[in-house]
Amino acid sequence: MSLVVSQLTIDCPDPTTLARWWASVLGWVQVEDDEPDDDEVEIAPPAGDATPWLFIRVPETKTVKNRLHVDVRPPDGSDQPTELARLLELGATRVDIGQGDVPWIVLADPEGNEFCLLRSTPAQLAAARA
Repeated sequence: MSLVVSQLTIDCPDPTTLARWWASVLGWVQVEDDEPDDDEVEIAPPAGDATPWLFIRVPETKTVKNRLHVDVRPPDGSDQPTELARLLELGATRVDIGQGDVPWIVLADPEGNEFCLLRSTPAQLAAARA
């Protein structure tokens, strides 16, 4: 029997703000808690079809490149340029981590955590793998 990933935990100085930002980016919702706490905020997809993310308050800010990062893919019906414009409008910034000439775009969230915007949509990826 395999372990099941319960959630992805992200350390940050401001869990509420960062959780709201990522919920907006991903189209997710904040998971309501019986005991609301600004030190921990969880978000998840409305359909519950992906691993939730838990944002936890820590006193320090990010200082070096992430050891783990998120790759996001444009949804079917959209494309990389459209999603890039949306992410930049929401407050993402372009970053150079030495990636060179690659088909994905490296960005950072408002707290500086790197993530990649991939080029193909889920349907394009499925067609390429078929």
